[in-house]
Parts: sequence; C-alpha cells; structure tokens
Amino acid sequence: MLDFEQFSAIFHTVMALNGLSEHASAEKAEKFYRLTAHMLETNEKMNLTAIKEEEAVILLHYADSLTASAFLPQNAKIADIGCGAGFPCLPLAICRPDLSILGIDSTEKRIRYVEETAAMLGCSNLSAVAMRAEEGGKGSYRERFDVCTARAVAALPLLAELCLPYVKLGGTFLAMKGKKGEEELQAAATAIKRLGGELAALHPITLRHASNAPEETRYLIEIKKIAHTPAEFPRAWGKILKKPL
Repeated sequence: MLDFEQFSAIFHTVMALNGLSEHASAEKAEKFYRLTAHMLETNEKMNLTAIKEEEAVILLHYADSLTASAFLPQNAKIADIGCGAGFPCLPLAICRPDLSILGIDSTEKRIRYVEETAAMLGCSNLSAVAMRAEEGGKGSYRERFDVCTARAVAALPLLAELCLPYVKLGGTFLAMKGKKGEEELQAAATAIKRLGGELAALHPITLRHASNAPEETRYLIEIKKIAHTPAEFPRAWGKILKKPL
C-alpha cells in the first residue's frame, strides 16, 4: 500500500483528469486513503474486488462511482442496488453528505463490510440491508426513492425490473454501464416502458488514467419514472432470468 502522500498525489491527479476536482479536498483524500487500506486488507479474507493497484482503484472504483454525483439531486434519497463492496454508495456517501443512501445486496458479509466501513469513515448518511433486490421492490421499499443506482449488476433488461420498482413517480433510475451501454439500452426498451420508465438521457463517460493506459468508456443511462410499476413486477429472479421483458 502506498503512503498517504503518494496516494493523495495520484488521487488529486485522477480526480482532476476526470473533472471531479470538487470531490478532491484533503479531507476526502484522507477518507479515500482509509477506505482503500481497509478494502485491500479485508480483500485478503473476503472477495471484494479484483482491482488492487491504487491508481486503478481510484479511477475504476472511486472516480467511476462519482460520475453519478452530477445526476443526483440535492438531499435525494438513494437506493444502491447490488452495492457489493460499496460502489457507488461509499464514494457517494463520502462526497455527498446531503444524500441519504441505502445499499442493498443479497450477500450478508458484504453488507456487514459496507456498514462497518461507513461507520469507520463517519458516513452516517449510508445504511445497508441484506436482501434480494426483487424482494425489496415488492415490499416496504417500493416506490420510496428519488433515485435508484446500480453498477455492474446485470444486463439492463433484467436490471430495469429490479430497480424501477424502487423509484417513486418522477424519480430516476440511473444505470451505470460499461462500453456496451448503448446496446443494452436498445435491448431494454420494452422492459423500461412496461415498468413505468422512459429514457431521459444517455450520458457517455470517459475515464482517464493518470498513467498512459487507454481511456475507459462508460455510459450513465438516466431513466425517468413516468408511471407506477405494475403490481406483478418485479417477478422472482428465476423468472426474470428465464424470460426477460
């Protein structure tokens, strides 16, 4: 693990290269340093991430997560579906204390890790719950959130059925996708419409390394909730997988 001075220099460079300097104060750099050390140490005992080199962690986990910030309204209530090791919810909680974020994942160990890490970093605006996404979308969390985020969880036709039920009328489902985001959006058009959504915007994102490594392409897909999700959705995961909308 790099020392703090080395980490901080790379952190500030990566944030500046990616138009995220507003999130690169000395206080935030220190929190991200602690997050990195804690994540890499925990990763030796439990599978959190395959990305272990600090510059790659800063770009591919932190900067990537923070690209969502510009599309999150002030004081919004956020559900982060399939939050895994805490992305995007942990970086967003660090940099946007105005947000109220709930991380949802089916893996109990990962949820415990997210809760412990949030407490360690003083992120009282982030809580987490272990449950299957489709269960929450049918139950007490249905249509309760201003924005639902999801990153690297499933293909968009499936993801839309998991996420749109959480979003209140007039809210947003923000899908954070890789270089095939445009193709996934085309495949999900029917599902989005049936679930009460409508495409608001497709935002291409370029992630730039501090090194000479090739740029990374991402897409943020912004879907507005214009109608209530029909009561039969979301279906059980097996049915979603077997017969996507």
